This record gives sequence, structure tokens and C-alpha cells, in this order.
Amino acid sequence: MSQSTEACLLFDIDGTLVDTDRIHILAFNDITRLYGVEVDEETYKTQVSGRINSAIFADLLPHVPVSEHEAIGHRKEARFRELATDMVPLEGLIDILDWADSVGLRYAAVTNAPRENATLVLSSLKATDRFTAVILADDLAHAKPHPLPYLTGLARLNGDAARSVAFEDSKAGVASAKAAELGVIGMTTSLDGPTLIATGATLAATDYRDDELRRYLRDRTGKR
Repeated sequence: MSQSTEACLLFDIDGTLVDTDRIHILAFNDITRLYGVEVDEETYKTQVSGRINSAIFADLLPHVPVSEHEAIGHRKEARFRELATDMVPLEGLIDILDWADSVGLRYAAVTNAPRENATLVLSSLKATDRFTAVILADDLAHAKPHPLPYLTGLARLNGDAARSVAFEDSKAGVASAKAAELGVIGMTTSLDGPTLIATGATLAATDYRDDELRRYLRDRTGKR
């Protein structure tokens, strides 16, 4: 007899738990300027946010041999970790995690970021032990925008997509969660609300204090 599924929450990490865009832009520029490329805020939003490094550097550095892209990506991520010394959670996040704990909702992180970055962010928030699972694209056959990362997160939590919610800030992330049939809340750290909703988010919010966000969570999960 199969075990019944449950409501759960699934969080992207960058731009969703913490607003890391500024740090990532600095890290990219420290590396890409060596190749004559500047990553401004618009470039970050349209060509970087939510994507895996192989796709990012194929777009940013087409004049650099593909065989060098992986090493360049490792250097960029190492630089991010050097710069990421003062991270704070998005407003209201800890309250949402406390609420989820109080009503028995399990939650996981689902990210295209490398393991070392995910570990750093969760550790800096003192939240490592709070998340039941951390789903890494590096461990899967497909990254976001493919639904596999969120389907994997649901499987790890024995989650029911129809009663569960994902939090995302990028087009790739929203598309991934939507394709997994989750309810999706778009956090407007990287993109504006209309863009996130047009991509598939049910609603958009600046942070976790948003009243509409909290109502949607209660209604979707059935938890009060």
C-alpha cells in the first residue's frame, strides 16, 4: 500500500532565500572582464539568472573555447564564495520557516547552484538542519528549466504537487516548478512581477511578509 502524499514547500536558493544578485554580478565581472565581457544588471537578468554555468558561458563567452568554460565557471563560483560574507535572509523568510515547522510542513531547497554555494548560503542563514533535503542540478540528468529538479524535490518529501508551493525568482526556475505542476510564487529580487507571472508564477511578492503570499500558502497547503 503506497504512502499518502503531503503538502510541502520547495525553495530556490539564490534570489529566493537570499538576494545574492549583487554578489553574483560582482563575481561574474571579476572573471568575465578578463575576456572583455561586462555583465551589467540587464545582462544578468536576461542571460544569467537561474541558468547553469555551461549555458551561461556559452552565451557570455562564445569567443572562448568551450573546453575552458567549466574551469571559468569554477573560478567564478569560487569568487562568489569569497565575496559572499554578509548574507541575510529575505524579509519574513524565517517567519515562514517557523510557521511551516509549527504546522508540520516539510521543505527542501532546489537549486542549479553548485553544492559549495548552496552549503554556504544555508550555513550563513543557520538553516542547514532545517531543510529536509537539498536538490542539486549537478546530481541530476537535467537542470532547471526542466521539471526534474522539482519532481525530485517532491519525491524526496513525498510531496503532493497539487498542495505544494515552490518559491522562485528566475524564468528558468518558474518554468521548472510550473512544469512539475506546483503552485509557484515569484520573488521579485531579479525580475518584476508581470514577467514572473507571464512565465507561470501564480503570484509575485517582494518578500515573505506579503499578505497575499501568506494567504496563498494557507489555501494551497491546507495548513493554518
